[in-house]
This record gives sequence, structure tokens and C-alpha cells, in this order.
Amino acid sequence: MASLAVVYSRAGVGINAPLVTVEVHVASGLPSLSIVGLPETTVKESKDRVRAAIINSNFAFPAKKIIINLAPADLPKEGGRFDLPIAMGILIATGQLDAKDINQYEFLGELALSGELRPVKGVLPAVMKSMEENRSLIVAPGNAQEASLVSNAQVFIANSLLDVCQHFAAQSSLSLVNAELEEPSDNTETLDLGDVKGQYQAKRALEIAAAGGHSLLMIGPPGTGKTMLASRLTSILPEMTEAEALESAALRSISQGDYEFSSWKKRVFRAPHHTASAVAMVGGGGVPKPGEISLAHNGVLFLDELPEFSRQVLEVLREPLESGSISISRAAGKMEFPAKFQLIAAMNPCPCGYLGDSSGRCHCTSEQVQRYQNKISGPLLDRFDMQLNVPRIAVREQFSEEAEVSEKSAEINIRVKRARKLQYQRANKPNSGLSSKELRKHCHLDDTARELLLSSIDKLQLSSRAHDKILRVARTIADLEKTETIKMNHVAEAVNYRKLDRGRL
Repeated sequence: MASLAVVYSRAGVGINAPLVTVEVHVASGLPSLSIVGLPETTVKESKDRVRAAIINSNFAFPAKKIIINLAPADLPKEGGRFDLPIAMGILIATGQLDAKDINQYEFLGELALSGELRPVKGVLPAVMKSMEENRSLIVAPGNAQEASLVSNAQVFIANSLLDVCQHFAAQSSLSLVNAELEEPSDNTETLDLGDVKGQYQAKRALEIAAAGGHSLLMIGPPGTGKTMLASRLTSILPEMTEAEALESAALRSISQGDYEFSSWKKRVFRAPHHTASAVAMVGGGGVPKPGEISLAHNGVLFLDELPEFSRQVLEVLREPLESGSISISRAAGKMEFPAKFQLIAAMNPCPCGYLGDSSGRCHCTSEQVQRYQNKISGPLLDRFDMQLNVPRIAVREQFSEEAEVSEKSAEINIRVKRARKLQYQRANKPNSGLSSKELRKHCHLDDTARELLLSSIDKLQLSSRAHDKILRVARTIADLEKTETIKMNHVAEAVNYRKLDRGRL
């Protein structure tokens, strides 16, 4: 007498979690267990884990012919996430477990040989999808904190296969994940912009970049504080919304399999080394995983020593800077990851780093300087909203008793959040994302500002993209001053942040 059971689970495909129907068919015949439905090696190996887990949970493993189908058949399945649903299907199909409301649940978890439930990667997208379809999800304790990030989702925590079975047999109840997020306690030292002595123009540029989400390139000799400034950008950025935080957490979940609760809603800061490959930046692999530009989604991507990155790596940044996403094509299919990041970069003006420095230490030839600067293509440089020179400041000036006390990040953050609020009320996005049509609608210039902008475009022979970027930055400067109309001083400051358009380094 054949018997059939149907159990629901979720696959991991990028930041998506498509539904997988686990069908278990038990029939008379020579004892065997086969898994169909495009399973990877780790899924095929689950039959041995499931067998041991069922026996060690005091159930009988049937000496019959068992066929397990993971539908849809054309969707690749990987990992140990299907262990628990397969075991549940076998127990239901053999009549050892009566679970009438099994179709109201989804299951994710790898089984130990003892029957203990182990955590898996990519739980967060599965929680969001199961909530959309009004099903409860059962996961391992190791995934509890990650699952708690999604409010209003019904997620149960099970320590073992036996706990799950007792829940459906009404012998005991599984505990629900506490979805009430408390303010995370973070005892780590916070980087503060007030730690940076001097460099007031650079800090002003950083504030504008934070307020409008603009990309920024800092150019200057070694030791002028470029890296120190960039690493403190996140301290003045506004917190992520819950939707943005969930997107960022989902990317980390599928990449690393965990999420640091203390970083909830905080903008991520990614700083890959200049030896990083194009695959490390973009993402890839047999089953594509997100790269650095996707892991920086809704946060900051900092590229220190920009010309030291390979030309191929730098050129792959151009498309996601415009589109906000990255597509990875493989033989098995195409996968898209979000990549809306704020690009901050730093570089020296020449190979030795001291071109134009007051120390007079540069001995680079013009050919060496030209070769060094040409490592960065014109189209990539054109995509930076702001380009700024960060000069050396005398040590005596920085540490003298008369040195002005620097403004703290908390004070700057108030102005940044206020400007961002104006932008979202106006266009529901930061100024850096305004389209050409939206620029015409929202960027009202007075006569003197318009004349200055047009004359600057003619004099510097700027592209249409550079024109739009100047306008976006000017709009942000006006927002910081709570001015609806863009004035001449706003345009003048925005043009001043186009260093490379005013001549090479």
C-alpha cells in the first residue's frame, strides 16, 4: 500500500527563497531511498543524515522503497536545509506521525545524526516569504535571532526532530521567536568625525556626501587623513529604514549565514583590499553569491588606494553605480543582486604620493604621473559626484592649543537627517538618485546660479552627466541650508567639488 506526504520548504536563490514542495512516496519493494528534483551533492547526502536522525529519535526507518521529489524539478537545490522537511515527510508517509495541519507550516533545518536541528544559511529571505504566504516556519535555535528581525512573522524554534514531532502530536508546543526588537547593546568604540583635526573642507564635503548619498573621491598625499575621514562617514549617515535593514541583512544571511544583531539598522562599511578580484567585488561562483558591492548595499563601499585596483575591477563598478543592481549570468541561469551603495574612494596624486605637496618630496616624472593617473578611466572618474583635494596640514597647526575643537558626528548627523527628510518628502529618494526629469522638476535655480552653472559648463567643457551631478550636489547643499531655491553660492561650492574637471591632479 503506497502512501504519499507533502511538506513545504524554501530554497535559496540569491536573496529570493522560492517555495519547494517536498513530496515523499513510500511503497513496497526493495529498500531504497532516492532523491529527485535537481539536488546537489549535499542534498543527496541528506538520506544518511535523515536515516540516522529518525532512528535516534526513537522512530522506525521504513525498509521500503522511498522516492523523494523536490519540486519544482528545474530549480537547483543545495545545502542541508531540506533534511527536516524530508524527515517529516517520511514520518507522515509511513503513518508514524499524524500532522493534519502540516500544510500550514514550512520547514528549514539540517539534521545531526542524533536528530538535533542545526542552523542553515539564508533563513531571513525564507522568513519573509513564508510570512507573505501566511505559513508558519520552523527553524533551528541558531537561526532564531536572525528570524526575529522580521516583525509579525510566526517562526517556531525547535531543538530537534523529536521536538517538532511532539509539537504536531500535541504532546508539547514549540516556542515562538520573540519578534520584539530591543535596542541592540553595542559596547564597541564608535568612530567619531570629531577625532579628525583640521581638514574642515574635507569634513564639509563628507557632510554633503552623507546628506545626499553622493559618491566622493579624495585626492591627497599620504597621512592627510583620507582613510580616517572615510571610515567615519557611517557615523553621520542616517540609520536604515526597516525595509533597507532587512535587505542588507538578507544579503549577509545568504553570504555568511549569520547576522550581527548589534549592527541592526546601521549602515555597513565595506573596505576591500586593492588586491580583490573582479569576482570578489561583483560576486560569483557556481551558485552565485553576492560580492563586495552587494554586501555594501544601503551602506558605504570604500576603495582606498584607488589606482592600485586592477582596471577590470574598477570598470565593473560603472554599471551598478548607475543601475543600483548587479546581474550575474551562469550556465544554470541569471541572478540579480541589489547594489545601491555609496562609493567613497581615496588616492594619491602620483606614484610616490607627494605631487604638489608643500614638502617638495615628489621626484616622479611627468610620464610616471600620467601613467599612474591613467589607471582610472575618464568614464569612472566622471561618475564621482564630488572630487576633492585633501592637502597636508602642518602638525603644529593640528595640535596647537588654539586648534579649534572639531564638531562631533552626532551634531553633523542631525543636519544630515534633516536634509534627508526633505529629500524623501520631495522625491522619496536621496538627491544622488534624482533622474534628469526629476532634476528639472525639483532643482529651481535663481538667475545668478543658472548663469554660473552654464558658464562653468562651457569653461570646463563638462559632460551632461557632470552637469547633472553638479546640480544634484547643489540641491543637497541647499537642503542643508533649508533653502528651496538653489542659489549662486550653492552652485559655486558644487563646482568646486569637481577638481578633476578643473584640470588633472
